Amino acid sequence: MALTAEALPAELRRVIVQLARTPRLLVACDYDGTLAPIVADPTQAKPLPEAVHALRSLAALPATTTAVISGRALRDLATLSRLPAEVYLVGSHGSEFDVGFVHELEPEATQLRTELQIALQDIVRGKPGVTLENKPASVAMHVRRAEPAIAEEALDTVRNGPATWEGVQVTEGKAVIELAVVQTDKGNALDALRHQVGATAAVFLGDDVTDEKAFARLHGPDLGIKVGDGDTLAAYRIGSTTEVATVLAFLMEERRTWLYGEQAPPIERLTMLSNERTVGLLTPDARLTWMCHPGPDSAAVFADLLGGPGAGHFSIRPQGGNGAQRSPLPLGQRYVPNTMIVETRWSRLLVTDYLAHGSDSHRTDLVRVISGSVPAAVEFAPRPEFGQVPVRLTAEAGGLRVQGTSEPMVLYSPGVQWEITSDGMHESAHAVVDPSEDNPVVLELRCGTDDLSPTDPEIERRDEADRYWSEWMKTLSLPDVERDLVARSALTLRGLCNSDTGGIMAAATTSLPEEIGGVRNWDYRYCWLRDGAMTAQALVTLGSTAEAEAFLNWLHRVLETLPGPERLHPLYTLQGTGLGPEAVIDSLPGYAGSRPVRVGNLADQQVQLDVFGPVVELIAHLAQFTGRIRDVDWELVKAMAAAVSQRWFEPDHGIWEERDVPRHHVYSKVMCWVTLDRAVKLATAYGREADPSWAPLRDQIAQDVVKNGWHPDVQAFTTAYEGSDLDSASLHVGLSGLIDPSDERFQATVTAIEAELRSGSTVYRYRRDDGLPGDEGGFHLCAAWLIEAYLLIGRRTEAEELFQQIVDTAGPTGLLSEEYDPIAERSLGNHPQAYSHLGLIRCAQLLSA
Repeated sequence: MALTAEALPAELRRVIVQLARTPRLLVACDYDGTLAPIVADPTQAKPLPEAVHALRSLAALPATTTAVISGRALRDLATLSRLPAEVYLVGSHGSEFDVGFVHELEPEATQLRTELQIALQDIVRGKPGVTLENKPASVAMHVRRAEPAIAEEALDTVRNGPATWEGVQVTEGKAVIELAVVQTDKGNALDALRHQVGATAAVFLGDDVTDEKAFARLHGPDLGIKVGDGDTLAAYRIGSTTEVATVLAFLMEERRTWLYGEQAPPIERLTMLSNERTVGLLTPDARLTWMCHPGPDSAAVFADLLGGPGAGHFSIRPQGGNGAQRSPLPLGQRYVPNTMIVETRWSRLLVTDYLAHGSDSHRTDLVRVISGSVPAAVEFAPRPEFGQVPVRLTAEAGGLRVQGTSEPMVLYSPGVQWEITSDGMHESAHAVVDPSEDNPVVLELRCGTDDLSPTDPEIERRDEADRYWSEWMKTLSLPDVERDLVARSALTLRGLCNSDTGGIMAAATTSLPEEIGGVRNWDYRYCWLRDGAMTAQALVTLGSTAEAEAFLNWLHRVLETLPGPERLHPLYTLQGTGLGPEAVIDSLPGYAGSRPVRVGNLADQQVQLDVFGPVVELIAHLAQFTGRIRDVDWELVKAMAAAVSQRWFEPDHGIWEERDVPRHHVYSKVMCWVTLDRAVKLATAYGREADPSWAPLRDQIAQDVVKNGWHPDVQAFTTAYEGSDLDSASLHVGLSGLIDPSDERFQATVTAIEAELRSGSTVYRYRRDDGLPGDEGGFHLCAAWLIEAYLLIGRRTEAEELFQQIVDTAGPTGLLSEEYDPIAERSLGNHPQAYSHLGLIRCAQLLSA
């Protein structure tokens, strides 16, 4: 039998696609006439193999439950259908959920069933073709093989006799009447299953009048499909059991694709757009796959990256020609040198993308320029609030208006003829445009305004964006080693900065997985004190101080809202406010099926005592570059030192934010030492008054780390005082200067970490059980620390080799994600990641020295 989804009605296909995207799906169907064709001998009713395969495949998918709800006795249903154990079986019109049901009958019900069996045996005696089916809680009389007159006589006798008895539940179907001694209702059975599995939507397929009770219970996003003729409450109808198999197979394919994201582009091949207010991500074929508004930590307008096309995208590609089903792949994608302007090139077609500069702070303007000599197909499918808000599009002379959003949004596209389609909840716009070499097509997505009037010529806006980045690049002092990649890293770090607030994002995305299909999916679109300080410090070492000054001003404003600096949280929003509770977006399947998709970050509530050190270290680098220390920055130094004085001796959750009990982490203690050490040195160098307690406390912390952090059996500084496990962050005992790098204990620690945590081209954070299921990749930042450690102990060859391996993992446009899987040879984690780029910059500088 050929299964082709095109044979199904187009509207039914659309609804199935939508249903396939529900978080928890229940798929239920009748047996006879639905899963199996109706045959003269009910004992020979076998299900179609294609339908069984589709049900089994659906049952194997995550968050997907399948069931067959039949009028047959449960034992007979199991024996005849031979369905796999993954498929729930419900017999006797919903009254049998397990084989032992008969033992649950009350004595009165058992007696009544016996009396029904005797009465019906008398009725069928002498009536050819009329048969009885005894079930645990009912008796069914079948008349399918009887002559019509005999069949009708038997049915009338039952209707006027045993069917009227007290306590008898009557169900009539096609050529069958069933008398039960308990409540039998397929609708009740469907509701029971729905409740049991927590389904957010259900589909039910049936052909008989008894299935109408199940159809009557469908609501909201549910789908009812009637098989064959007859009146029905179902919204859709198909003709045969063959089409049932087609529906199930199509649903299975759509749900599998939605759950696993089979078309997810490799993370390292995603390219970031930025204008220092927000960010966007492009796939290698110029699909806008991720963008939020009004800020980069707001809800996504385009979340294709985490939910596929249904979650929102903005695509441009060559129009397929000569009967081709697919557009050709691009020849390449690149940044215009020294800018954040991206070009995606096909033969005879070029798409240029950038986020415009110079607009109001509440606006996000994405400019897309299509040039070349072949037609291009454009699809515009905005899905605000992660696709949870219905979208309507209205075409006008100047372009498209997006209706139904809390923030105004328009697509300026004069002269483009749009065709608007709907999937029932959202509308999308499609167009074919025909650029020429001298007349490119310009599309401007304007978020935060409903203005569709013309603006400055596009070439002027592009020049403005070009100048913004390239003029800044001229101020930098780049190392000789991997100069171009360092330049791209600098631009990436600058692109993660927010020019309005001074906050700096740890990464551009949320929930890109640390393991494909795993649960280690976190939201990094916020400003961590540690990450922000380290990012700003990297830019200072390249010669740019504005980001550091803006970040320190941001931090000072945060401190003004607190009773004391010791109460600093590890992270804040880009606006400097506290985060809301961590939440899950159930409607998104995640990148390549990696769920959950999270918004917010529970680390906001953790204690991380290392965060003070990077702030003071940043101030020290800034002062060294400028030759002075600002009064406001000295106030921050004193605040960070005060926080350390009050809390350094406490256990904490550490740099890696483990969702486990606090420990006395070596790295956190080292950073407390760094806070006081740099504070003392700053006071001496710039004529500031140091608190007399700082130096003694600094020495006390150093002694504490050396005494309790070193594990003689392991021959290394370990993760924490309480254990023998290793952590790459403990390399900072020597990297920070707390002990001299020539100290044998530091060299032994480097060797131990290399042996246990390095795997080829990457270095893992740790190997311990951190309380979360699954695995993760190695961290680029940890590899950078090991490179620095190699250099400090005279192992330059190993440092150069490992650095080259990091370089080789960068994507084609020079971006690095958080982690790398050396087995699968693919990037993992949020992207692009500030940690990775600042680590690369540091290593290139050290190797150039």
